[in-house]
Amino acid sequence: MKKIGFIFSVVFLALFATQLTAQPKIGYVDSDTIMKQLPDYQDTQKKLDAIIKEWQEELAKLEKDWKTKYDDYEKRKLILSEQKRVEIEKELVDLENEVSKYRQDKFGVRGELFQKQEELMKPLHNRVFTAIQDVAKENEYDFIFDRSGDVIFLYAKEEFDCTKLVLEKLK
Repeated sequence: MKKIGFIFSVVFLALFATQLTAQPKIGYVDSDTIMKQLPDYQDTQKKLDAIIKEWQEELAKLEKDWKTKYDDYEKRKLILSEQKRVEIEKELVDLENEVSKYRQDKFGVRGELFQKQEELMKPLHNRVFTAIQDVAKENEYDFIFDRSGDVIFLYAKEEFDCTKLVLEKLK
């Protein structure tokens, strides 16, 4: 009986030691490559490119109008009355502000382009993210990184999350 207990203990310890020394399974993806190969992404990118082109044309028109008025003002400013010069300068400043506002509204950090990209790309990103999680679980990966741009965890087993431990340490 002691022999069976001893064998059971050795087997148990061997299994336990194997678990302790097991290396995490790590993988990576290139999300840029994945996205570029999705037909939906290509269609969405074409829509965004058309919107960008339209806005750039409008911006170019506004800038051209400003440049034309400015050049005309420069040619005539010496013969204009003080009141007319001030009036045209105010008009030029207003036009310049309009160009700047248009650029910011369309292409700024939180502009329409950002919002449109978010609206159109979010479903695609979610689909890719779900597929990555499924692949990770099916193939028993512990971590999956994205090598496109900054290093980003796309998947990690909960057992490797040390957030609570760090928070406890900080208390």
